[in-house]
This record gives sequence, C-alpha cells and structure tokens, in this order.
Amino acid sequence: MYDIVIIGSGPAGLTAAIYARRAGKSVLVLEKAAFGGQITYSPKIENYPGYAQMSGNELADKMIDQALGLGADVGLEEVLEIRDNGATKTVVTDEGEHEAKTVIIATGVKHRMLGVEGEHDFVGDGISFCAVCDGAFYTNKEVAVIGGGNSALQEAVLLSETSKKVTVVQNLAYMTGEAKLVEILEARDNVEFIVSHVVDSIIAQGSEFKGIVIKNDETGEKRELLCDGMFVAIGLIPANKPFEALAELNAWGYFDSSEDCTTKTAGVFVAGDCRSKRIRQITTATADGAVAALAACRYIDDN
Repeated sequence: MYDIVIIGSGPAGLTAAIYARRAGKSVLVLEKAAFGGQITYSPKIENYPGYAQMSGNELADKMIDQALGLGADVGLEEVLEIRDNGATKTVVTDEGEHEAKTVIIATGVKHRMLGVEGEHDFVGDGISFCAVCDGAFYTNKEVAVIGGGNSALQEAVLLSETSKKVTVVQNLAYMTGEAKLVEILEARDNVEFIVSHVVDSIIAQGSEFKGIVIKNDETGEKRELLCDGMFVAIGLIPANKPFEALAELNAWGYFDSSEDCTTKTAGVFVAGDCRSKRIRQITTATADGAVAALAACRYIDDN
C-alpha cells in the first residue's frame, strides 16, 4: 500500500511527489499519456523562476528526475475510478488496482482543439494556447487569435501590446466576451476582428507554419489569413468526470476546491489546472502540488 497515489504527472503532480517523498511518504505517480503534462507542448518557457529560458520538455525532465531520484514510483496507466474505503482508497486503472492511504488528483486540463488536419504537428511551433507563456516569441510579428470569449479577448489584449498585428477570428457574428475588452481592442490600430468565420485548414510550407484558411460560416467562402502564429482560445477541457462522486465539480467541470486543495472526501485532494482557479500557470500548478502534498502528509500523520 502506498501512502499517496498521485494521478497526473504535470507540474502539480510531480511537485506533490517531490514534497511527499521529502516528507518520507511512499508515492506512486500514475500518468495515462506523457509524463510532464501540458508543459511538454511549450518549446520555450521564460517565466519559470530560476531559469531564464528552457523548453517544456527540459523542465518536465528535471521534475521527473527529481521525483524519481527521491524514490517516487511511476506508472503509465489510465485511472478509471477511485473507490473510497474510508481509511484507504483503491485506485482502479486499466492495468489493475493500487491501494493508498490518500490520493491527489492532478489531472490538469486539455486545450480544446480546432479539429483541422495537421494542427497537432504545429502545437508549440506556430500554434499556441497561452499569450503569457508564448506571446513574447511573436513580438513585432502577426498573429491570429481564435475565439471570441473572455479568454480569447484577454489573449488578444496582451498580444496587441507587442505584436505587429492581431486578428481575432470568431465563429459567431459577435464577440461573447466582456464589452470592456472589446472596447479596448477596438481602440487599438493593430487589431482586426473577423466574425462569422471558422478555421478551415492550416497553411504550411514544409514544416513551417505560414497561416490559416478561414471560411465564412454563413456563405462558405474561404480566404487565406497569413500570419506567423495562431493562439487558440476556444476553451479548456478538464478530465474530472470520473471522480465527481468524491470531489465536487463546478458548472464548468473543474474541481470546486479552495486554495487548501481539499475535497468533500477525507483523504482525497486535488491540485493544479483541474482545480477551480483564475490563473493557470506552471507556478500556480506547482504551488497547488506543494499544498496538496503537505495536506495529504498531515492527514496521514493525524490518522
């Protein structure tokens, strides 16, 4: 039996593993896809304290190596269910079952994709999801922002401060975000709105991203929009549904947990982007990982 089973190997999960092992607890980290989580899609990270610049893969490797060096176990398994046995939990995966005194759910989120051919090939190299993370790489360049909600408009505002031109492409005939954000963008000479259009395909030259083809959703007419990069802001998808019996979800599917990372189930904690929060960055995920791990350790010591 493990003291703590951690579901997810992004920054939150790996930080939790590091803190838990340093506290002398036995730890198993389970990951269904790629160790490191969403940060592995980032070619450059320039806002993580202590490192002027590094790739997401490099940061993920450092975190994994640190967790393994401290004695954490890892497994490439998809978690299907958590059974609450009271004093213990059973984590059911596609490979079997693991018993634990506590569980930390750090499943993160996935960015909603456009569904066009080849888009996965350009993630991190022409297609981005975070202006705070990647906006500086498009200084004095032309970018497209896909989406018309608050997230998309906030991305556009930030990008418009450094990019040569920002084109906001929205599938509806109007922006769904706050009027104040629209007002800010309309006042900027380097911002253009294109409504009632969807992304039809990607324009590439070999392996280099060159722009997109957009289609009028009403007439079907297509046209090219050449740009250096595209920021997709059409929503995030949390993967929390399998655990809703143990941890409350809000209307958007995120764990409705406060900064203490606790849930309605004793011994079950949540951490990282899967939790309800306003800011989703690597640093906020690692903070959650530390909080959740220390809370789990206290729970074990007190029981």
